[in-house]
Amino acid sequence: METKNKKNKNTGKKKMNKHLKRFIVFLCVIAVIAGGLTYAGNYYSDPSDIKAYDTDNAYILEKTDISAHRSGGGIAPEETMMAFKNCAENPDFDIDVFEFDLHITKDDRLVLLHDDTLDRTSDSLEVFGEEEVRPENKTYDELRQLNMGAKFETADGEMPYANLKGDEVPDDLKILLVEDVLDYLMSKGDYKYIIEIKNSEDLGKKGVDILYKILEEKGIVDKVIFGSFHKEVSAYVDENYPLLARSTSIPEVFDFWIAALTNSDSYVPTCSVLQIPYCAPYKNLGINLATAKVINYAHAHNMAVQYWTVNDEEDMAYLVSVGADCIMTDYPDRLYNVMK
Repeated sequence: METKNKKNKNTGKKKMNKHLKRFIVFLCVIAVIAGGLTYAGNYYSDPSDIKAYDTDNAYILEKTDISAHRSGGGIAPEETMMAFKNCAENPDFDIDVFEFDLHITKDDRLVLLHDDTLDRTSDSLEVFGEEEVRPENKTYDELRQLNMGAKFETADGEMPYANLKGDEVPDDLKILLVEDVLDYLMSKGDYKYIIEIKNSEDLGKKGVDILYKILEEKGIVDKVIFGSFHKEVSAYVDENYPLLARSTSIPEVFDFWIAALTNSDSYVPTCSVLQIPYCAPYKNLGINLATAKVINYAHAHNMAVQYWTVNDEEDMAYLVSVGADCIMTDYPDRLYNVMK
């Protein structure tokens, strides 16, 4: 009986050791994969590996453009006139490109807003008494009641505009029409624009119609790169407004990345501007879209390379060194100082 118990104990130990070894091997495999992804995601190419190509693409540049993402939303309330003025009239830094987002309202106006709802950036809940209010469900005049700087927080953790209500809210912090901000910027300099319409389906298409008419009237179609995360809106632009430069959607970025990695001979660009992310979580997943291989492949296919949203100064310096055509940042002052 005692001998049988010893055999059972030994068998149990062997099984435990076997499972333990498998678990250790599994952990090692995970560690190797994680290490490989981290290395790939944070790999820096040698700037000397970047090649020059003959191009007729006006967005492929010798010097990196500075783009104020959400109109410099890291240093002033995003996509407000206050933020635009802070960039256009600031003596401490210069801007080449303004990036901002549009939503259509209930009365078919185009207003500046990044999110699908007004909760994150404004006092919408207090004004309208409900959460998740969408611009398309309110008129422009109704939206003008909002304080679009209510949730803005400075680097010191202060919220200087949070207590402004009603008539106390200055025009610079009220929701903006696209034509008003374009009129202001055109009076201040010869800027370029990256404009994204956030609506999808029919609302997104209607927004494109309205936007193009405004751009055409102001004579700046050739200064705008249009963007959308919705493939049906991108297709609508391609079909109806071929003179409007368009950037890649997320699926198109993925297709490009695979083609670049495999050095595909059959890749055909869908548009002239490759707008791609350079931050987490993509880098953590080993998706590095800022290597010499990627940039050279894009330029060889006559596609400009623009990166979003880059707020780290080390990342900025690297992207400038490898010939990024444009960098979008919430802190254009930082990028300006890096480039200086």
